[in-house]
Amino acid sequence: MTVPSPASPAKSIGAARVGIGGPVGSGKTALVEQLIPRVIERGIDLVVITNDLVTREDAERLKRSGLIDPARVVAVETGACPHTAIREDPSLNMQAADELQLEFPGAELVLIESGGDNLASSFSLDLVDHWLFVIDVAGGDDIPRKRGLGVLQCDLLVINKADLAPYVRVDLDRMVEEARAVRSDRAVLVTNCATGDGVDAVLDHIADAVLFRS
Repeated sequence: MTVPSPASPAKSIGAARVGIGGPVGSGKTALVEQLIPRVIERGIDLVVITNDLVTREDAERLKRSGLIDPARVVAVETGACPHTAIREDPSLNMQAADELQLEFPGAELVLIESGGDNLASSFSLDLVDHWLFVIDVAGGDDIPRKRGLGVLQCDLLVINKADLAPYVRVDLDRMVEEARAVRSDRAVLVTNCATGDGVDAVLDHIADAVLFRS
């Protein structure tokens, strides 16, 4: 069994709560869509929360996907900068998670997708036990060097859209190396959420970190 790091203490009661943040267009919802069937296949009881400014677009997309019971997906309309509802005042998300756990008392995992924001967004540990930050190669290979809070502080950095690297003149190997360097060799994984490449490794990381499963 893996013991969670002090920076990300797993809650002893209720479902594990895992945040997924990152800039607009990095592939957060695509990652959630790829994770859902894999989580269900492993027999993990799942519910999902999505955050948007004034819409329910991401939640409706997941509900229409056929991947998960629509009742297990809840939208939080933040009404302000997305990071506010996951960091400064996460009460809306905490309430949504509590209500989902009351409705689905067997839930083991809550995925909380933040609305798209910049590289400075981060999750409050009052809200989540563990959090991922998603960037993509199309945003530029200098993203790690910009040392945004999301890149530096997340438990797992996901570099998405690996397939686009040759088309946007990104040296993917160097981008990964620089990401690990600024994160002091903490976890970095590469994915292509359009095809699902690398997503199993993301789920392995989550399962090991907060569900104590391999």
